[in-house]
Amino acid sequence: MQDDPQKREIINRRHFSFRLNLFFFITFALFSILIVRLAILQFVEGPILSAEGIGKSTRSVKIPPIRGNIYDSTGHAIAYSTSTQSIYFTIQPELKLEKATASAKEMAQKLFEIFTELGNPAKAMTVDDIIRQMDLDFKRNNISTPRRIKSGLTNEEIAYFMENRTAFKGVDIMEESVRNYDTDSIAVQLVGYLKKFNTVRENVDFYKEKTTEEDPTLRYLDEEDVGFDGLERMYQDVLRGKNGLKTYPVNNAERIIGPMQITNPTKGSDLYLTINKNVQLKTETAIMDQLKKISTSTNKYERAKYAQTGFAVAMEVDTGKIVAMASMPDYDSNIWSGGRISKEDYENFQNILSNGTIRTVFGKYSEEERNEHPSSILPSGSVLKPLSVLVGLNEKLFKTSSTYLDNGRFSYGRAGYETYIRNSQFKSYGYIDGAQAIQHSSNTFMAAMVGDKLYRRDPKNGKSGVEIWDEYMKQFGLGVLTESGLPNETKGIIEYFNEAKNASSQSALVQASFGQQGRYTTLQLAQYTAMLANRGKRMKPQFVNEIKDSDGNVIQGYTPEILNEVKYPIEYWKEIELGMSKVNSQGFEGVDYTYNRKTGTSQQSVKGRTAENAVFIAYAPADKPKLAVAVVVPDGGFGSYGASPIARKIFDAYDEEIGLYGVPKKKTPVTNDAANNTADNTADNTADNTAANNTAAGAGTNE
Repeated sequence: MQDDPQKREIINRRHFSFRLNLFFFITFALFSILIVRLAILQFVEGPILSAEGIGKSTRSVKIPPIRGNIYDSTGHAIAYSTSTQSIYFTIQPELKLEKATASAKEMAQKLFEIFTELGNPAKAMTVDDIIRQMDLDFKRNNISTPRRIKSGLTNEEIAYFMENRTAFKGVDIMEESVRNYDTDSIAVQLVGYLKKFNTVRENVDFYKEKTTEEDPTLRYLDEEDVGFDGLERMYQDVLRGKNGLKTYPVNNAERIIGPMQITNPTKGSDLYLTINKNVQLKTETAIMDQLKKISTSTNKYERAKYAQTGFAVAMEVDTGKIVAMASMPDYDSNIWSGGRISKEDYENFQNILSNGTIRTVFGKYSEEERNEHPSSILPSGSVLKPLSVLVGLNEKLFKTSSTYLDNGRFSYGRAGYETYIRNSQFKSYGYIDGAQAIQHSSNTFMAAMVGDKLYRRDPKNGKSGVEIWDEYMKQFGLGVLTESGLPNETKGIIEYFNEAKNASSQSALVQASFGQQGRYTTLQLAQYTAMLANRGKRMKPQFVNEIKDSDGNVIQGYTPEILNEVKYPIEYWKEIELGMSKVNSQGFEGVDYTYNRKTGTSQQSVKGRTAENAVFIAYAPADKPKLAVAVVVPDGGFGSYGASPIARKIFDAYDEEIGLYGVPKKKTPVTNDAANNTADNTADNTADNTAANNTAAGAGTNE
């Protein structure tokens, strides 16, 4: 049976009509989807894509910020930034590497000719120097990073390059800052210095974090100068400021196709220090004068032929402000100009670059000679005796009325193996109390009444005598950080735990009682002295009075900070103050203010000889303490002769500039010099100076 043709035709038409309708429906759906997608692109994703497109067609060059200035307490500029014009070169990315290198070398020759004709002869560069700065082998920069070729352009150089810009493709003139330091070298190790970011970013944790900074205004430049030590490093974020940006449109060939837009950098904030310029400079001079004097003196008590270095810190008792901090000898910080130091300068000054008041510094010795001399961190000696008496009183080992028969010798240890502790020059003082023990610097009193008694007493609250001693030391800032915040500050060196382990707890405590078994920094000793003066408050050492922004607005003021406090009966404090008021000290003859003090001559065994270190602490006025001073002179001999006269000059300088009684005696005006304008744009005492004599075991001696 055959199909009906007419019926088949009708069926075929229906199928065609269905397929046609389905086609139109699919086409309609696709167009609808396309229209919706276009709408999303236009109204939703459009702004984002537009921004990305702009980013791909623009290039930005960071402009380094202008670093904030550092002033002393009177407003004198110690470290300041000046503007300079530098020339930068950018490799042409549209050229192949070989052609780009050849083009750069041709440019180097042209630059050399202009530098030679119009530049400052003192800043002359050879063609090789220029090519080296271009970094054509990409050792320091990627291809798009501008290379700084030369700083400090003359006006003639600037004018020439600006008038002939088209002839120097890839060359750009940029304004940037240069760090300058006062040539008087004011507290240079405290202030610190700068190094290039690309030399520190890999080995300094603080700067490692800066490499991942997302904010372009805070992103460091490879050739940027950054703080590497001292306050320059401690306040890096405050001083730095923010980058500027130079943005320009480019085409696919990386050629500039439109006007450049510049966002100026934000200048860093300024530091106003607690350091007083005149007090600081007089402190530095006092140390150097004293080193010269004692190294050549004919007085056997004063002579210290090995003395090469000296350290001093002056700290206000109630505020914690550091008025002077000297690590001598010092140097001119301008040797770090440009964030780098010459090999010759480094070899000459490497031993004094660090701050000896907070970490280890030696004199100018060879590597072999260093072992023959003490460093800046040395035993405190008898300056620790006021604290030793406080420990004895507070631990009820004796009373203020207690006396001890000082016959000049104390022994401890097994019969036949005794260790003997003696006084200076084998003197004996008869019956003495705690105050008199401080006055005469009795080693035997400290050993018998403090060290040995603390050892023999039963453990207190489960703590041994050595642990109790350690707690007292740390309460007074000895063996712990002062919390000054200065980079690379050390805690000092605690030795009494090792002595207890390797010898005995008795030996550790006896020797610690008169200033052995612990080596401390000058800043720690100054903080400790201030705590004696204010009767128990350990103040945080602070160096900044206030921080101001570039417009002169105060953004951070000063607040004294008490780190910890101890409270003892008033009679305990009076006992040590009475003793400290009667200590003999050289250099204070004729003073018109009262002062409490303690001398010290700590001794160290250094490669076969005994080095005697001069140590001195004092505070004034005695009745209302204002200033605490600590002085350390390694290899300086007796503390009264080697260190005490330095302290006298520091107190006098402070009295003249600020006033021990609140009114300056003689206010020296601060001159408005060019740098500032630019920146705004005795035998009686020898008894205190001999250490314990360990005749049986050969132990070290102390004042």
